[in-house]
Amino acid sequence: MPTETERCIESLLAVFQRYAGRDGDNCTLSKREFLAFMNTELAAFTKNQKDPGVLDRMMKKLDLNSDGQLDFQEFLNLIGGIAVACHDSLVLKSHSR
Repeated sequence: MPTETERCIESLLAVFQRYAGRDGDNCTLSKREFLAFMNTELAAFTKNQKDPGVLDRMMKKLDLNSDGQLDFQEFLNLIGGIAVACHDSLVLKSHSR
């Protein structure tokens, strides 16, 4: 039976695969696929953004090789960054009690 961590990795792979390939290459997220991912999977984050250009800038920043697509490594940089921000927020909350 898979561990909790193994299930998390499987979930990340499954989510990436669900969005990648809608526009062709199933190893990368196009800009449209990235926007669909963000607006569905991270809708609370997306809805809280006041600046409509924030997702475009995120895509550009994450796209380390500037090919207009996000590969799985670049996608993981997004997930890692969000996880760190969530962790930092929890740590700050626990220290302020």
